[in-house]
Amino acid sequence: MSASETDLHEIVAHSAENDPVEALRDALGDILAGLVTAGCGPHHLREMVWETDRPDAFHLSRHTVELAYRETFAGFRPSIRLQPRAEAGLTIRASHAAAQPLPDTLVDGYSLRELGRQYSPRLQADMKALFRQWSRDGEAFRARHGAADLAYGPGRFERLDLYRPAGVTRAPIFVFIHGGYWQASDKAQHAQFSQGLLDAGYAVAMPNYGLAPDTPLETSLAQSVAALNFLVRESDALGLDPARLHVSGHSAGGHLATMVLCAENAPPVASALLLSGLYDLDPLGHLPLGRLLGLDDATRAKRLSPIAQPRPQSTRIAFAVGEGESDAFKAQSAALAATWQAPAPLICPGHHFSMLEGLNGGALLDLALRTAEGP
Repeated sequence: MSASETDLHEIVAHSAENDPVEALRDALGDILAGLVTAGCGPHHLREMVWETDRPDAFHLSRHTVELAYRETFAGFRPSIRLQPRAEAGLTIRASHAAAQPLPDTLVDGYSLRELGRQYSPRLQADMKALFRQWSRDGEAFRARHGAADLAYGPGRFERLDLYRPAGVTRAPIFVFIHGGYWQASDKAQHAQFSQGLLDAGYAVAMPNYGLAPDTPLETSLAQSVAALNFLVRESDALGLDPARLHVSGHSAGGHLATMVLCAENAPPVASALLLSGLYDLDPLGHLPLGRLLGLDDATRAKRLSPIAQPRPQSTRIAFAVGEGESDAFKAQSAALAATWQAPAPLICPGHHFSMLEGLNGGALLDLALRTAEGP
């Protein structure tokens, strides 16, 4: 064990919120702020102790609790001990190692510190507020529209929400794969971005997939393909038109959507709308995030990179990025668009996350419909 591993530091955070998800968001947000102040990141965490009078409410086996944890720390998970106590509320004691100097390595012209910033879209938004809003908006939309929560496979993440347009007996299908760096978020937090497509007469399917690092990226990709095959297989029963199947994805979901197009066992896809995705995974292998995902294996990173795949010839493809994106994220889309000889990415209003609002009206929705409907 190195000296840095034996010299651990502690950050303590407390929340009196009654709702366990809100309590976790508050306490974990304070832990993250403490790490940043210390010049550290989630990969420096070594252990957490969660002290609460309601240990059953905060147990990580609960889906909502796990998702709330991932909202802050994604797939970085140290040893977590749940410790009962008499006092009300939640107190988290987190120990972490000290930050170490970074090597003088340049990747794509960026220092490792700048590379980390370039591939950290969370710096563009207040993520606690954003996830809170997305959760509220998504659940309200699901309640209003009666989301059909369907199992496309046996795993607990192998479910999709299906929204049908009013008055359409055999609807074209628009599949949206959510982002979260393959490690976080949920279909329910993106439901509200379906309205524009529903109004245009499309059925919208939003699949979940297993989250990394517990689920390898290869499995998440296979699950995404399985979701499309389920929709095609069940199209008659669900009132869907499998000949008009369209795929979209945002961020890590953009990567999965793009790889779906290249999968031999995927059904034919008429069009794809790829939103600020990750298409060359090699740079990520130089970061703690990429090492967590196994992308420091250059051969695997290349195999999982859309930019190393031949262009799917039968699919109309469009790209879009947010105006407020980092240069590296913009370059990812521009490079794959050029490699696949697709139109240059549409530059949308907003940053990495707020660009999704354009799916409900404006240039992004227009691009989605124009690409789906073809010449």
